[in-house]
Amino acid sequence: MRLYLSSYELGDQPSAFTALVRGNGHGWLIMNALDGADPDMRHRETARQVSALAGLGLAASELDLRVHDAESLSATFAHPDFLWVRGGNVFTLRAAMARSGADALIVEQLGLDAFVYAGFSAGACVLAPSLAGLEACDSTEDAVSLYGTVGVDGLGILDRPFVPHLRSPKHPESATLTRVAKGYALEDRPYWALRDGDALVVDGSRVALL
Repeated sequence: MRLYLSSYELGDQPSAFTALVRGNGHGWLIMNALDGADPDMRHRETARQVSALAGLGLAASELDLRVHDAESLSATFAHPDFLWVRGGNVFTLRAAMARSGADALIVEQLGLDAFVYAGFSAGACVLAPSLAGLEACDSTEDAVSLYGTVGVDGLGILDRPFVPHLRSPKHPESATLTRVAKGYALEDRPYWALRDGDALVVDGSRVALL
């Protein structure tokens, strides 16, 4: 299994991401954590993410989970070298993954080490066993409005919650996520604690917080 999970954007050491990528460097960009956002903003942000990845020598195309079910997604998905999952609202991202069947497909393909799963903020948080606690930071309203439901079960790829933006005063969610982390600590729940710039990197049995 190969993971590159950043607190914010590409992090301070994006070469650790590209080092994990095999093949020709072609992959999918998943923007569904922005479901419910202004369409023009989403379009501009998609182009910005594609450009940032191109700067690393990676070619990404958007895979919009809103237009897929499990059958069509399986037919479209093919054999990407990586996924880059943008941050935003973890609950809309999780709902989009559930309705499209992306959750099961990602778990299956990661088990086969078929690609690198990479992303930041909500794109990493969704891999936790549970999303409980993150409602303090991310509203559940968009997920209910767009998908009719809110799920708190994560994909279960990580062994504990992923808490980004800690000790990152320039990020507007830092204080809220500090409270989330304190809540986990009070419950004696371990969690991955990342400041902006940090990334959690998994390459087989090697796990490193950079």
